[in-house]
Amino acid sequence: MSERVVVAMSGGVDSSVALLKVLEAGYEAFGVTMKLWESRDVGGQLLEESNCCPVEAINMARDVCVSLGVPHYTLDFQDVFKATVIDNFVEEYLAGRTPNPCVRCNSYVKWDALFDYADQLGADKIATGHFARIVTGPNGQPQLLRGVDQHKDQSYVLWGIPRHTLQRTLLPLGGMTKTQVRALANEAGLATANVPESQAICFVTDNNYRRFLSEHASEQMAGVGPGSILDEAGTEIGTHPGYVNYTVGQRRGLGLASPEPLYVKKLDREQNTVTVAPQASLWGSQCQVQELNWLVDPPSDPVTVHARVRYNSTGAAARLNFEDDTVELHFEEPQLAITAGQSATFYEGDVLLGGGVISRVGG
Repeated sequence: MSERVVVAMSGGVDSSVALLKVLEAGYEAFGVTMKLWESRDVGGQLLEESNCCPVEAINMARDVCVSLGVPHYTLDFQDVFKATVIDNFVEEYLAGRTPNPCVRCNSYVKWDALFDYADQLGADKIATGHFARIVTGPNGQPQLLRGVDQHKDQSYVLWGIPRHTLQRTLLPLGGMTKTQVRALANEAGLATANVPESQAICFVTDNNYRRFLSEHASEQMAGVGPGSILDEAGTEIGTHPGYVNYTVGQRRGLGLASPEPLYVKKLDREQNTVTVAPQASLWGSQCQVQELNWLVDPPSDPVTVHARVRYNSTGAAARLNFEDDTVELHFEEPQLAITAGQSATFYEGDVLLGGGVISRVGG
């Protein structure tokens, strides 16, 4: 009897091809779409390319499953998604930090929910369409690696998944490029073959964070009024409608006249100020990381790793020092706009060792 696999289906091309690859490998598959939010609840204009939870996406996932002769189920996880992802998103922005909801969704919702459902079905494994790889390491234990397509590698957003789930997880796209995925989908005649990708956060479909925060934290947002924009010396050089409308590294929308481009360097919740500076001042070499999760046995202290501090960063070598339940990262080369609330991930070669949330920038 073949092993059973629950495949996470988003209604996009990646998860559709993941299902196809699972079937080609000889597994018995079930397609599952997790409904995480309602468009009427999160507001904004529903974009066609936002293919996480809208009815259209669920229907697309179901169509793919039907065409491949696979059962499809839709599961309602809106409550847990709101409690662990959306509420945290709001809290972090109000605290002056920049959260990464995709990491929390994978860590606290998708993997837990998928495995709970897999166990109910008596399934052996789960599969997703992430561009990352799972291989057996030298010690016989599974390891999570970068995807071979460096432009699509998604290992960065998977650092928080439980280590023990690696042995029951399939990532069929890790050895493929995005071009190959599209080609395979078209060759198989999948309905999702040419579905475009979305660059926005799935539950902020119009990419308007200010609108989203105003609707989901109206009382707190009402208390965030206009404030001062400061230069590095603390001199007021402009005003802003509220610190929550900005993120570290932001350049556009500052409304300042300056002989050189200025970027957001610091947000101060207590003073409701936004400090700006030339880009040269945004480079830093040190940060503290908390909420750690290790996918291998934690390395000895201290150790040099390859660290990334944002999704689209190539990263750099950094010294990792342990301090109680936190680590201090000291980069050999300065990194641009290290931001509290974002994730830091640690690699040895292509192997993802683990990661955490940046809690403090600088020494």
